[in-house]
Amino acid sequence: MAFAILPSQSLKFEKMKPSKYMPKIGTLDGAGFWKNAYAHQRGKLLKKVNVPEDQIIELVNKKYMELPAALRYEIETSGVDKKELQ
Repeated sequence: MAFAILPSQSLKFEKMKPSKYMPKIGTLDGAGFWKNAYAHQRGKLLKKVNVPEDQIIELVNKKYMELPAALRYEIETSGVDKKELQ
């Protein structure tokens, strides 16, 4: 038994473009980076996500899961590349 696909039902992936209204969010493996990074690398990351200097000093020595949830989300969706922080 053969099925006919109507033109209105066909999927045309080659013509689909990403929406300019929904940019792709680049993510960083925050927990993995945090575990393997030295304090100065953690500090660079926190500066990139606009954490005040006095808070950076306190947060650098905490475990990743001890950071506030909003800050973890900001780190993971900031679009920062690991290579920028080395």
